[in-house]
Amino acid sequence: MGDVMKTQLVSAIQLQEVELQEKPADKQQGSKDPHDGVSGDGDGDGGDDGDEDDEDDDGFSTETFSVEEAVETIGFGRFHILLFLIMGSTNIVEAMEIMLLAVVSPEIRCEWHLQDWQVALVSMMVFLGFMVCGVLSGYLADRYGRWKVVFGGFVWSAYFSLLTSFAPSYGWFIFLRSMVGCGVAGVSQGFVLKTEFIPARYRPVLLPLATIFWMLGSMLIIILGMLVVPTLGWRWMIRLSVTPSIILIFLFKFIPESARYDVSAGNVSAALETLQRIAKMNRASLPPGRLEEPMVQQRGSWRILLGSSFRTTSLLLWFSWFVASFTYYGLVLSSSELLEKNLLCVTDPDRDHLVKHQNQDGLCHCISFQLRDYQTLLISCLGEVALVPLNICLLNVLGRKMCMTLLQLGAAIAFMLLNICTTMFGFTALLFLLRSLVSMNFNVVYIYTAEVYPTVARSLGMGFCTSFSRIGGMIAPFIAQVLMSQSVILALSPFAVACVICALGNFLLPIETRGRALLSS
Repeated sequence: MGDVMKTQLVSAIQLQEVELQEKPADKQQGSKDPHDGVSGDGDGDGGDDGDEDDEDDDGFSTETFSVEEAVETIGFGRFHILLFLIMGSTNIVEAMEIMLLAVVSPEIRCEWHLQDWQVALVSMMVFLGFMVCGVLSGYLADRYGRWKVVFGGFVWSAYFSLLTSFAPSYGWFIFLRSMVGCGVAGVSQGFVLKTEFIPARYRPVLLPLATIFWMLGSMLIIILGMLVVPTLGWRWMIRLSVTPSIILIFLFKFIPESARYDVSAGNVSAALETLQRIAKMNRASLPPGRLEEPMVQQRGSWRILLGSSFRTTSLLLWFSWFVASFTYYGLVLSSSELLEKNLLCVTDPDRDHLVKHQNQDGLCHCISFQLRDYQTLLISCLGEVALVPLNICLLNVLGRKMCMTLLQLGAAIAFMLLNICTTMFGFTALLFLLRSLVSMNFNVVYIYTAEVYPTVARSLGMGFCTSFSRIGGMIAPFIAQVLMSQSVILALSPFAVACVICALGNFLLPIETRGRALLSS
């Protein structure tokens, strides 16, 4: 019996010696294998400062942390200010490209003698390009990274927007604008990239504040129209509007790839490097231990969106996005149309107020924007940010679902009030309020979508949602720019009805994301 015990003891000692010899090789492989995790600390030196109690016998930290825990531990700092300024500026580009349609419509109507449906077709083609490329950009962002898609969207939209200014005919114009819409779809993925870096407790404040940049973009294109169109023409206005995109192309190098994406793709070392860089900029520390999250093979799959966990949410969200875009762009184009055709307070416009393109002489009746019209559009743009403090309070107190419900009901009431005859000041004030409501709702829908889906399908979910929203954007011009000439109340009623139905859908959403961590899978 004693010999047996001696034999077992010798075997155990030999086995331990073999394991100790293999450890150096395993240690080197462990630093390269994303599934084994990567150590990290706030100083970015690889995490060698852990306590002895947190390490096993071979010097490895037994503690691990996720990207979500790292983002929450680092908190808010200088990196997030830089992120807010650069990524928020993407909204300037998107707003300028979309609002350009409202400013340039009267000019191309005159230059190419367009009918109402042809003017509406321009807006529709932009949203068609956005819709087609929305899902594609979401899929590419989940498969190959958010940064690449957003940067490519900048270059694409700037290039084709510049080409638009040289369009020799109406056909070329609508084709090139549809290509711009495709690029803007990639730029919109910047919202996902930005959201994935912001701690949960700061999202209800920082994300609504990004509306400031959308307002600046809207105001900038209107100011360009007011200063440039009367002197140099609409083509030079478009050329100058490309400037912010070119500037952002060079600034975008300061924004890293999403650490959440890198981890889901198995590139843990890149994610750790990004988190260490953020921690250094914020003068903070990473959690003790090593970054460890499993690689996810099924990324960017539509089956996740329609699985049992998200099916109801996805269907209701798609309709909510459809209505958000339908009402927002419907309002922008309606206000432009009401001012251009002088349809204010007129439910049955007479011949002097209607713009007829089938005149006896075959010429187009041109009505360009006057200074007062530009001023009215500028004031309405301020509505984008006027109620942001209220929006932040509603998000924190009532949550995302109830906030969207109340905003849609308020917008429905305001749309119907536009039918009431009032003074120009009254119309401007009502337009200001309505712009605030639909803008706030669009912002909350963006926030909810980025929070509700997991990292492996967040960009695809956003892509599907933005595509459905562009269907609403495609329909809106034919209501706001074609039907408006027949009857103001008939044109505004669909927007009000859609808001009421959407408010009910928002109330029935099964998931509330207020204060919830972003899901990884």
